[in-house]
Formats: sequence, structure tokens, C-alpha cells
Amino acid sequence: MNRILAFILSLVSILGIGSYNIKSEMINPELRAVGSAVRLIWPSFNEKKFVFCNSALDKIGKVLFKTKNAQCREIYLPRNDGTQMRMCLYIPNEQKENVPGVLWIHGGGYAIGIPEQDSSYIDDLIEKSGCIVVSPDYTRSTDAPYPAALNDCYDSLEWLCEHAAEYGIRDDQIFIGGDSAGGGLAAAVTLLARDKGEFSIAYQMLVYPMLDDRMITDSSQNNDAPVWNSKSNEEAWKLYLGSLYGTDNVPKYAAPARETDYSDLPPTITFVGTIDPFYDETLQYAENLKNAGVETCVQVYEGCFHGFDLFSYTSVARKSREFLLEGFSNAVKTCFKAQPVTH
Repeated sequence: MNRILAFILSLVSILGIGSYNIKSEMINPELRAVGSAVRLIWPSFNEKKFVFCNSALDKIGKVLFKTKNAQCREIYLPRNDGTQMRMCLYIPNEQKENVPGVLWIHGGGYAIGIPEQDSSYIDDLIEKSGCIVVSPDYTRSTDAPYPAALNDCYDSLEWLCEHAAEYGIRDDQIFIGGDSAGGGLAAAVTLLARDKGEFSIAYQMLVYPMLDDRMITDSSQNNDAPVWNSKSNEEAWKLYLGSLYGTDNVPKYAAPARETDYSDLPPTITFVGTIDPFYDETLQYAENLKNAGVETCVQVYEGCFHGFDLFSYTSVARKSREFLLEGFSNAVKTCFKAQPVTH
């Protein structure tokens, strides 16, 4: 496998394919070959590619992605428009009592994905704590723009809180997390829950979150790194925001980086790579949390592009996962927040 990737990298170099702002030598050596291959084969996303990926995932995703430590039950929640949302409930093979409940939200630029694609994250969380995990198959932006996805995720939080006792979940240990757009949605749900005062979240895990539609940071501009770049990012925000895109009317619940009040938010863990378009906005969000007195743990990975943690054969991917799981394990021991008296 490594020889094939090395050959592809050599071929790209020999042919002189591509002139990039993010140079090959800026990429972490462990990721350089696969990064070059990805940029050659799939340089960026557009709406047609989003739709194509969803079609493929809908057909084979459930077969490809399976959890080892839990059984998945499908639950369908009614929406106000008469449709139903599929939600995956992951119950450990060896179920325990008094465990955290985790709302985990998959990524995909708000446009792609299914809950099952994050089975490895879900497996790891369950192995560490015996937690119950809920993961919504939220409305993708190729089907409807904001606030459809946010509403689905908030409804999933409501279901988790209201069914906590039924599944042995501590209602004072409701955690939330997600990667990329899932991290953005996790941050947005946390803001909404705080502002509405209906549910309490004790801890949040924001993996290279997608937070800022304005693309005003240095790392988000002219970024042509592998997997996710400025072009893909712009296309994704246009789809997600619809008619709101490019206006000053974008709510903080659509783009959490627009928030100005970071008080009373839960302890947070986050990580990001230095060549990820979300590098600056992730660090700024973390800094805003810290300035508001929120306990925040941040890790940065040099030369790592968006989604680097998925390449589990690399030591840097394993280190990032270990960092997140260590923070999660500590939170299981120390992070609690009672639900409002109405719940």
C-alpha cells in the first residue's frame, strides 16, 4: 500500500501536476503521499460531487461502516413537516448503568454523510466509557438549507435527554461532539441549548469544526490543501446557507464563529491541523472560549490537512485520536451539569 502511494507521489512530481499554495513539503511526511494522490484524483467538491457522494453512501454506507463495540438501532423522529428523521442509537454490547449520553454528529461540509461513517469514533467513545451514543441522520444541505440540519440535531438532543433514564444514562452527563461540519453543528446545538435554557450539555468535542461562513481568516483563503480546501468550503457554505449566504443576516446558530458571548458554555476539547482551512477559526473559537473562562483543551498538528485523523495508519492520526479520547475519559470523571428543573 505504501509503495503504491509512494509511486503515485513520484509520478505527480515527475509530471509536474499542479502548482499549489500549500506545497507538498508543507504536508506532514506521513500524509504527503496520500495527500498528493487525493489532490490529483479529487481536487475539490462541488454540488454534483456532493450529490454523487451521498448517492454512494446511501447505497453502501451501512454495509461499509459497522461498530464492533455496540449494536445500532434505528429510531425515527417526526419532523414538523410530516417527514421523519432517522437517528442511530448505539447501545454497547455490554451495557452499563450511569453512563454518559453522547450526541455525536457526523461531518461532510453540511452536504454529505450518514451517521454510520463515524463508526470508528463511536466505537472508541463506547470502549472508553460504556456510553450510549445518539447520531442523527440530519438533513443534508443538498436537500434543504439551514436550519433543517440544526433542527434535526437539536431534536436528537431532546430525545437523548428525555430518554436518559430509560437507557441508564446520567442526565447530568450529556456530552456532544462531531467532526468538521459535525463539529460546527455540535457547537451550534450547544449555543442553542444554552440560550433556550431547555437542556444542559456537560462537555463538547469539536474536531476541526466548520464554524465561519465568512472565510475571512488567513487559513481559509487561497487554501488548496488536500481533502478540503477554500473552493470546497465556499461551495458548501453556499449550499448550507442558501439565500443567507454572503449577507450579514447569518445567525450564530448557522455559523457559530459569529457568536460574541461565550459565557456559560461547557468544557471543550478540539484539535486541528496547521494546513486545514479551519485552522484559524478553530483556534479563534478556542481562544474565545478561554477568554470567557471556559475550560478548553486544544491540540495542533503540524502539516496536517482536513480529515487527517481518518488515515489511521499514520502515527499523527493515532496521536490525535488518543488526545481526544484522553480528554473524553477525563471528562467522564469530572464533567457534570444538571438538567434544568423543567427536565
